[in-house]
Amino acid sequence: MVEVNIKPLADRVLVKPDPAETKTSSGIIIPDTAKEKPQKGTVFAVGKGKKNEPMILKEGDRVLYGKYSGTELKWDGEEYLIMRESDVIAII
Repeated sequence: MVEVNIKPLADRVLVKPDPAETKTSSGIIIPDTAKEKPQKGTVFAVGKGKKNEPMILKEGDRVLYGKYSGTELKWDGEEYLIMRESDVIAII
């Protein structure tokens, strides 16, 4: 994993979304206008958690999250999402 100098606060996590699918499983190429936002990614950084709630997620976890979860962020040419831990649906 690449070192990122962003440290989320409280119960927030920094997630790098997976790239959008460019081809279906049957080989059909998906045009840019029809691509959907990815809903899975890798956790790059985690906050310290709330006072009585320790963080469950850790760096390197692969996660699923809601389609419109988090705030988009561009840093050093890369796209990331910052979201609350509660916005993460599952660890995969």
